[in-house]
Amino acid sequence: MSFIDYYQILGISKNATEDEIKKAYRKLARKYHPDVNPNDKEANKKFQQINEANEVLSDPEKRKKYDKYGENWEHGEEYEKARQAHGRSANTGGQYYSGGFDESDFSDFFGSMFGGQGGGKGRQAKFRGQDYNSEMQLSLTDAFTTHAQTISVNGKNIRITIPAGIEHGQTIKLKGYGGKGVNGGPDGDLYITFSIASDPHFKRSGNDLYTTVNLDLYKAVLGGEITVDTLSGKIKLIIKPETQNGTKTRVKGKGFPVYKKEGQFGDLYVTYAVKIPTGLTDRQKELFAELARLSK
Repeated sequence: MSFIDYYQILGISKNATEDEIKKAYRKLARKYHPDVNPNDKEANKKFQQINEANEVLSDPEKRKKYDKYGENWEHGEEYEKARQAHGRSANTGGQYYSGGFDESDFSDFFGSMFGGQGGGKGRQAKFRGQDYNSEMQLSLTDAFTTHAQTISVNGKNIRITIPAGIEHGQTIKLKGYGGKGVNGGPDGDLYITFSIASDPHFKRSGNDLYTTVNLDLYKAVLGGEITVDTLSGKIKLIIKPETQNGTKTRVKGKGFPVYKKEGQFGDLYVTYAVKIPTGLTDRQKELFAELARLSK
């Protein structure tokens, strides 16, 4: 076969750095991966060449060998050994095959030259499958409890358990749920990033929750008891007499669950918003006027 230029396959120069090789490989591997190009033989062949080129050029010792023999590989010792081995394997009726390589021999030459598996298509190098990335939307209420949900990735439904306390932007890995490996290689992984929507009643900060509760003037002045909603149900709070507008109180253990810490919760911070009554009757206005005179 004609000279295979690994640098050309990856679209890089011979002076490319390790980072440049890695970046070029990742870009091309995503483009020609079998999962992205099902039933496309040309893309499959290209994907194999890309992986083989990366296998050599990302390894300093193999790259050194390739740079030494690659350009004149038909005159090199490794080429002669590979050609002779190939000729013996193609022996028919006592006559050795003496023709040149074609593109289908790419992996065979790769294996014989660099000590890979080679020796036939049944023993080609194994490659790990592509990693997948997905995003899942949750409400604050969803994230408050451990629950199961089903996510669809590449037409496949995957049922996952979401632990209570998951955070906005957090990513979890599901091992082996990515693309299929090539030539028996391991499957890739699935990475799920969670997006938690804002809640109209509660604001989350770490494991703590914040909420604002309306408090009528009379209860703020005289004190009493009110019922407050939390994400785990309703609770009763005692209001002290003469509670001022903007007063904040902490309710221990009524915040958000701590991720993967069974039975541990943050705190709930309640801010009181004192509401001035409207639509007062004449009698109520008289009483307020009397209070105003007494306060002088």
